Amino acid sequence: MLMKAKKPQKSSPVTTAVFPGSFDPLTNGHVDIIERASEIFKRVIVAVLFNPSKDALFSQGERVELITRQFARYKGRVSVVSFSGLLVDFVHSTDSRVIIRGLRAISDFDYEAQMALINRKLAPQIETFFLTAREEHSYISSTVVKQVALLGGDVSGMVPKVVLDALSKKRLERDRLRAKPLF
Repeated sequence: MLMKAKKPQKSSPVTTAVFPGSFDPLTNGHVDIIERASEIFKRVIVAVLFNPSKDALFSQGERVELITRQFARYKGRVSVVSFSGLLVDFVHSTDSRVIIRGLRAISDFDYEAQMALINRKLAPQIETFFLTAREEHSYISSTVVKQVALLGGDVSGMVPKVVLDALSKKRLERDRLRAKPLF
């Protein structure tokens, strides 16, 4: 009696990808990566990292709310959640095996490749996909946006309107606090 060799089982196709970051604030570069990832995957989970070592301009809840409002028209194809701890643990808690990372410049690749290798060591079944920023967004970073916005510069071409409005409110709040007399 001959036994047929079993074909190796293939993994099921991945339909969900996780795009992690601090998103403080969400930039047009982030929006571009999320939109493009949503064309590749049926669902994209934007995972807003709580990192107590970073001095955030927006609270974690504010960041989740801004991103949720920006992608409301995607009706469940883009969801936004917050998380803390190891990214691979969070990815395991979702229906995904894919991490999306955006690259602006070659300098980003060194850090991102190191993180991808660490994540692969921790969870070999999770893959990292890199999407390069479109040229018009390659100079934008959340850090630069915060600095320019809080100094009164025009960031309207760097962030979506929902974030631009929130940045304006933050600047007004900061200016009001500075103007208050101490006594």
